[in-house]
Amino acid sequence: MRTLDEVHATLQIAKLNVDDLKPVIHCLSFGENVSSGDYCLMELDETLCKHIEAGKSLVIRGDKDEHAVLCSEDKTYDLKIADTSNLLLFIPDCKTPDHFPEDLPCQNLIQSQISGFSSCYWELRRCRPKVKKLKQLLMDNTYEGPDSENERNSTEQMYSTDDLLERIQASKQELLNQLQVIHACKIEGYWRILEFDYEMKIMGHITQLVDSESWSFSKVPLSVCLEELGPLEPKELIEHCLNCYGKRYTEEAGDIYFALNEDKVCRATAQMLLQNAVKFNLSEFQEVWQQSVPEGMTTRLDQLKGLALVDRSSRPETIFLLKVEDLPEDTQERFNCLFGMREKWTEEAVAPYIRDLCGEKQTIGALLTKYARTSMQNGVKVYNSRRPVAT
Repeated sequence: MRTLDEVHATLQIAKLNVDDLKPVIHCLSFGENVSSGDYCLMELDETLCKHIEAGKSLVIRGDKDEHAVLCSEDKTYDLKIADTSNLLLFIPDCKTPDHFPEDLPCQNLIQSQISGFSSCYWELRRCRPKVKKLKQLLMDNTYEGPDSENERNSTEQMYSTDDLLERIQASKQELLNQLQVIHACKIEGYWRILEFDYEMKIMGHITQLVDSESWSFSKVPLSVCLEELGPLEPKELIEHCLNCYGKRYTEEAGDIYFALNEDKVCRATAQMLLQNAVKFNLSEFQEVWQQSVPEGMTTRLDQLKGLALVDRSSRPETIFLLKVEDLPEDTQERFNCLFGMREKWTEEAVAPYIRDLCGEKQTIGALLTKYARTSMQNGVKVYNSRRPVAT
């Protein structure tokens, strides 16, 4: 360890004036068995710093074949290694100049021991949760009703919330939000997706009851639905479907009602019609679709954004199922897939299939500028791929 005299001698050799320096001098030395692999550094923004200081945790998630992400309670971050030309030293209890009064009377020598070092650190960047795998996992064992459940193989995998957090690269809040989006339902402690035809069967019971009772779609009483339909299907699944396709509200008397969402009901009906057809004549589809929805509801093509694609160039015009959730999660792969399917897109047509790729404060226009070229076709701006697309 150096003495104060040795420090002054070094300063003289370096031609530095002691009076120009801070009154506190750190003498650094390496501890025993110090290695660069002992520690990892991570750069946190102010929000995550406060998160840690509040005693909350951060979790790194990802399978062996996935790029790791970091998750807080409600956000997901990409983890990337950033190299630095400066060697970063880990010094426990190191005091910086702002820890000392400015009027220290004389030079003070502090012996500080280096416990580790690194030339890189983890850099965080906010990213979209990687939730595509969620539906894939749950679709392996869909719920088809109580009767089918009795015949189910007990060895089939089912997932609780904790199980899914181990498999899905998303924060808990983002995971729960996505479970709601894909209409997942918790049954006996496990998350399940209702088989689509079974879900539509329950919705058919509900809309038939609305029609027979002459209720308004905006005021469907929960208690009566459960009482009337309970003998047909499990009550918790009836309420689940009402939550999926309607908005819950409570009147002053405490009675719970649902306002059925016309767009969601019409959209689900269209999916039911399109799922077994490669392509459908557009005009015939629109006619059958309107006849298939509950009386009093009106179908519109804009209800099918991100679910089905209309081909105006074919004769006759056609429509086919194309769900955004079935497209690749990676941005470049998504654009490759879309441009492989159709050479040129208008912004109106492609927007529903790329909106979920936009990051914070990023617009669809900015995303298209980065991944597509523009041109004019019959006076309309269209977008095509920036790179050759395999067909």
